[in-house]
Amino acid sequence: MNLIRLLALTLFPGAAALVADPAPLVRAHAHNDYEHVRPLLDALDHGFASIEADVYLVGGKLLVAHNLKDVKPERTLEALYLDPLRERATQNAGRVYRGGPAITLLVDVKSEAAATYAALHAALQTYAAMLTVFRDGVAAPGAITVIVSGNRAPAVMAAQPVRYAAMDGRIDDLGGPTTSALVPWISDNWQKVFTWRWTGPMPEADRVKLQRCVEQAHAQGRRIRFWNTPDKLEAWRVLFDAGVDLLNTDNLAGLQAFLLAAPPTPGK
Repeated sequence: MNLIRLLALTLFPGAAALVADPAPLVRAHAHNDYEHVRPLLDALDHGFASIEADVYLVGGKLLVAHNLKDVKPERTLEALYLDPLRERATQNAGRVYRGGPAITLLVDVKSEAAATYAALHAALQTYAAMLTVFRDGVAAPGAITVIVSGNRAPAVMAAQPVRYAAMDGRIDDLGGPTTSALVPWISDNWQKVFTWRWTGPMPEADRVKLQRCVEQAHAQGRRIRFWNTPDKLEAWRVLFDAGVDLLNTDNLAGLQAFLLAAPPTPGK
């Protein structure tokens, strides 16, 4: 939490709405956000509009951790993310950032797809008032859009008349039948899609492929991101200039500084 906000909230507990939020960064994605000292809150203090949480279904609870051995019963998706997001939206007139854009909560499912999604769907119903809700394939935008990644249950989600989440896609989905209402995002492993490993000039074939992926995603009304990319300025610059919508990072302050200094891209 920045110093001004911390002092204001310490001296005047009711002052949350009077303390300016950081500039929301719609292209900033907090990768493995739960590994920061203050999950969710550190990302929000840096203006991130996309936040990632890995979950396991353990004993009927959605527990947040990167590895199953690290789960703790108190670190639930509700406690770390959904409850504080609802509190924030309540304080900020229905938005996570007062007057700002909708944000994304990417839920990366690490346990069995169908059972975990069933538990997630049931949990999200309680928070429906703040969420983007999908009814018969039509999105009613909310303050937070939940997107399911990792072990997904596409047939189950596609068959639901009402959903409280959308689904993360892969590059192959750009040429497939899925709609942007079901799959509004494309995420993929850079090293499985491209040959370039960030040293020397990017091969022309990879440059053309990257541009084609971005253009195809945007033409379909989808956003696109890549993971397994270097967490450094040079990589952010390549992806930013190519029009990739979301830049992955574990370095919240570094990406915030980069995006605040970077010239805007038309349409972003």
